[in-house]
Formats: sequence, C-alpha cells, structure tokens
Amino acid sequence: MLILGIESSCDDTSIALVEKGNSVLSNIISSQIKDHTRYGGVVPEIAARKHLEHILPVLHSALDKADTNISKIDAVAVTHKPGLVGSLIVGLTAAKSIALHLKVPLIGINHLHAHTYAGCLAGLPFGKPHLSLIASGGHTSLLECHRHTYRLIGRTLDDAAGEAYDKIAKHLGLGYPGGPIIDKLAQSGNKSIIRFPRPMIDHDTFDFSFSGLKTAVMYYLHNNPETPPRDLAAAFQDAVIDVLLTKTLKAREHLAYDTISVVGGVAANSALRAAFKESADRTHFSLFIPPPVLCTDNAAMVAGLAYHLLMDNIVSPLNLGVTATADIPLK
Repeated sequence: MLILGIESSCDDTSIALVEKGNSVLSNIISSQIKDHTRYGGVVPEIAARKHLEHILPVLHSALDKADTNISKIDAVAVTHKPGLVGSLIVGLTAAKSIALHLKVPLIGINHLHAHTYAGCLAGLPFGKPHLSLIASGGHTSLLECHRHTYRLIGRTLDDAAGEAYDKIAKHLGLGYPGGPIIDKLAQSGNKSIIRFPRPMIDHDTFDFSFSGLKTAVMYYLHNNPETPPRDLAAAFQDAVIDVLLTKTLKAREHLAYDTISVVGGVAANSALRAAFKESADRTHFSLFIPPPVLCTDNAAMVAGLAYHLLMDNIVSPLNLGVTATADIPLK
C-alpha cells in the first residue's frame, strides 16, 4: 500500500511516499526560509506563491527518490487544516488533481494529528494510548491520543512556543527562524544568570502562555542592554523548556499515561530533547521524539497517518475544503 502525502500548511512544500504507514521511501521538503527571512516571519501571500512554484518539482523529486512511478500510488493524502489558507489550497488542489487522475482515494489530514503520528515514525506503536506534546511555531498543545481519537487537554492561550522563539530572536537581531538560532546560541550561555518567569507553571490547568515571558525578556534587555545575548538566550530557553516539561509531566501523572510523544518543530530543540530524555530515564516512562527532520512540517507524517485511516475506510470527498483552524475536541 503506497501513499503519496502532501504537506503545505505553512511555508514548507513537502511530498513523501510512504509504504504501509511506516516505510518512508522519500520525504522531500522544500523550505522557503530565505524568502521570508527579511520579514522576520512567514508572509502568507509569498508562501502561497512559492508553493505554486515548488509543488511540481518537489513531486518529481519525491517520485525519483522513491524510484517509483506515479501510477503505483494507491491513495493521496494531504493536509487540509489547520494552516495558512492560500498555502493549504495549493497542496489540496494538487492532491485532488492526482487522486482524480489516478482514480484513487483522497484522504484529508489534520496537521496536528499528523504531527502526533510523527511519534509513530519514531517507533511509537500506532493506537497505543499516549500523551502528545505538540510544540511548534503555530501550536503548543497537549493531546490525548488513541488511534483516530484526539482530545485536547491543554493549549497556548496566546503565543506558541516556537512563535516566542522567533520573536525573541528578532528582538535580539539574530535572524529567522529563531528556534535553531537560539538553541545554538544558548549552548554557550549561562542560564543561571537570569531567572525569567514561568507563566502558568503552577496553574491547575494544562494550558500554556508564552506572551508574558516574551515581554519579560524584552523588558530585561531594555533595562540591561549589556547582557550577553548567549546568556539571555539560555535563560529564555530554560524558562520555555521548564514550562513545557513541567506541564507535560503534570498531565502524565494526572491522567496516568506511561507513554509520551514530543513532536512539532520545537521538538527538534536539543535542550528540550535532552530534558525530556533525562526525565523519562529518571521517572521511567516511554518517550518518543522523532528525528529533527520529522519534527518540522513534512509529508511523511501525513502519508503515514493516512495509511491507517485508509485501512479503517476513512476517506475524503473530492469537494474537501481547507480550514485555517483546528477542531480537536476540547477537554
């Protein structure tokens, strides 16, 4: 069972070919970072236009890498929500065209559900009940996952974790995207020099908030302009990781899960990965974090999840539309 996956929810054009849900034959990602760097963030109109330019070359590269023919495809999977509407439309239009031409099923995928499936590509058995932390530029959420059932138990009330990274990096004049830059800079910094606030860390809910932390960092820099950027980066990152880890562990204990996945672009952060691994080793829970290439937006996770939907006869109509927001059931 060979599934073609298409991911275009933001600024990465990705197409993958995945067999039986876990054998990744190709996973091509075309980044637009250079197109958005000057603006310090993703410009939706530019992103949509770049997807139009990249979609066919990426498709050909994915087929070549997999050493296969488009006629061999058994189904087409595509992210159709949530995301930037213009970007989603490009991917969905391509997917519909291919599915219609080949007369194969079309499977619409929720981007957040796909991120949780990235844990399965890292060895997490599909269908095993687990808690998933999704941390990215657009989302910071805690989900209970069991096969095709997802329940949102916590989410950011303002900025996502990755968004906070980007804004702090921009404020420091470090460039875009902020996550990898701050992660690298923080490795040479002293996180103990400054103690930034941990918003909502002691609250009874599992929700997050990073806007106040972002503001605290900006005020500190304004009042202490001589502070080395590496120390500021280290202290900021330490606060973010402390909140993400503490909230996730509280949810695990409260809901009695023995398995956690950490996914999304921020899951590529080296310090976050190390913190969760140390905690898993110390408190004995199973931890699944995908390799960095499967943390960022990619089509392998889209095609992989689609296999299981197809096996359960869950497919989409050709009049499937796009949606900017998610609709995961709330706690």
